[in-house]
Amino acid sequence: MKIERLVVGQLQTNCYLVWDEESRQAIIIDPGDDGDYIIRKVLDLQLGPKAIVATHGHVDHILAVTELKLAFRRPFWIHQGDLFLVRRMQASAKHWFGIEVDPPPEIDKFIKEGELIKFGKEQLKVMETPGHSPGGVSLYGGGVLFSGDTLFCRGVGRYDFSYASREDLFASIKNKLFKLPDETRVYPGHGPETTIGEEKESLGFESSTFF
Repeated sequence: MKIERLVVGQLQTNCYLVWDEESRQAIIIDPGDDGDYIIRKVLDLQLGPKAIVATHGHVDHILAVTELKLAFRRPFWIHQGDLFLVRRMQASAKHWFGIEVDPPPEIDKFIKEGELIKFGKEQLKVMETPGHSPGGVSLYGGGVLFSGDTLFCRGVGRYDFSYASREDLFASIKNKLFKLPDETRVYPGHGPETTIGEEKESLGFESSTFF
């Protein structure tokens, strides 16, 4: 499994191009902005996108979806729990960035717990990890985890939104993500990569006061 990280948009979102080296079939994870840049990278790497996947529905993770759908004629997948966030994309862009944007992208499929996203000989399993948002997911396979805004290097996602849940977020981390092998490489929605083992230690995994 090959991975290319592209940092996009005002909030420095990590968009990931993930592909099977032999077939060069790929998925695009969290295209939060700068669609032209993402398209150029896909073409430069000679990748064949299979789908566009969002770990959650916040505007800084989906703003370039429509542009990529038009360029590659490929579907957009997200968890149904974040449908309401996709629908309010225009209002969110105005609120956070002060910009007017096109209507939100059409969702082609809702992904769910345990579903396998296959591309070439590679695959990633969908893990429902709510908390930062109701429909937040992480994608796991091949010893790597794409954690969206659930888990960061030395931190966790925000839970101060009206629809977010501290309890759900920490349950997702403790009961799902921290059950993965310590050596699992974590590619978060913002910031540098890390490992599950490092974050267990950093977040005080053994401390009941944190979780």
